[in-house]
Amino acid sequence: MIPPNASGSTHPKVLAVIPARGGSKGVPGKNLAPVGGVPLVVRAVLACRAARHVTDVVVSTDDPGIAAAARSAGADVVDRPAGISGDTAGSEAAVLHALEAHPDADVVLLVQCTSPFLTREDVEGVAAAVVEDGAETAVTVAPFHGFLWREDELGGGQGMGHDKAFRPRRQDRPQDFLETGAAYAMDAAGFRRHQHRFFGRTALVRTDPARVLEIDEPHDLDRARALAPLLDRLPGPTLDDVDAVVLDFDGTQTDDKVLVDSDGRELVAVHRGDGLGIAALRRAGLKLLILSTEQNPVVAARAHKLKVPVLHGIDRKDLALKQWCEEQGVDPERVLYAGNDVNDLPCFALAGWPVAVADAHDAVRAAARTVTRTPGGEGAIREIAAWLLGPELDHTP
Repeated sequence: MIPPNASGSTHPKVLAVIPARGGSKGVPGKNLAPVGGVPLVVRAVLACRAARHVTDVVVSTDDPGIAAAARSAGADVVDRPAGISGDTAGSEAAVLHALEAHPDADVVLLVQCTSPFLTREDVEGVAAAVVEDGAETAVTVAPFHGFLWREDELGGGQGMGHDKAFRPRRQDRPQDFLETGAAYAMDAAGFRRHQHRFFGRTALVRTDPARVLEIDEPHDLDRARALAPLLDRLPGPTLDDVDAVVLDFDGTQTDDKVLVDSDGRELVAVHRGDGLGIAALRRAGLKLLILSTEQNPVVAARAHKLKVPVLHGIDRKDLALKQWCEEQGVDPERVLYAGNDVNDLPCFALAGWPVAVADAHDAVRAAARTVTRTPGGEGAIREIAAWLLGPELDHTP
């Protein structure tokens, strides 16, 4: 457990540092390479921003393009000096340099954007191991059942960590773990002192082996792109996971287009199936809210027809969502928030179930815990209702 920091706060400052230099040799332009339509550095930033405990996200780079992409995803940028940007520079050097601008950090994370299928749960896991569980360091690992071999000086194979003359069954062997290379957490004071990512007690944070992939060669990037449609679509929640549903309006309940008549009035189209889904959610006893930055009175009119509370014309949707959860006595971790654009990302960081509609902005899709198959305004909310209430909703007339 991290003690109160120098300012007396009991909420530790957790800095996530993402090293992303521009001079990759194996895969040129690697850190900006898109996987699932989203650049690798942006995927890492969004996973960190969505993670509980993380208070600041920094990308350390020497590349203007990477810096621009990182800022667009909501990260701060530290200009990485040439002396620690070469092929031989270690990641620890970049983290130590970034820490100079954050002397009050209590915990520092090293997050590698070359692990494209890093999840916010992975980031939360390593952070919580240090913040809550008292570990000095933490690392993401995956269960590993293979036998390692090394070629000796005569060209023969030698078992590493096992006797080649004895082959036990998998269930009779102790569980081994493979370091995934995705995320690490360190007590900041200890890291400054040791200048290495492992010291003291190291917690092993288990992750899904199916998601373990490091991009070092062009074929790794090809594999990641082939896997993205499978791994980026995570299972949807059920009614047991959610106490409240909060919905954006434009682009989520509409197709994000407006018609303007000769008097300047804006008109939007909504999907009747969404109305049916919302009514079913209300009957199921879930708390509902429509939360929108849009000033257009059509938002309030639609909410009135659906018999759903509404907050619209809201600039800081995340603050409004946090206050609403407090007033309703709802744990944000049990809120499903559906959105489509970058102004929804702060709410994604608060909600336990951030959901992007199918045609959402790439950065929003990357930050979502799951993505609908249906675009906004075409029945995406009904699809979400079917996740929560069961497939029979899809057959409701």
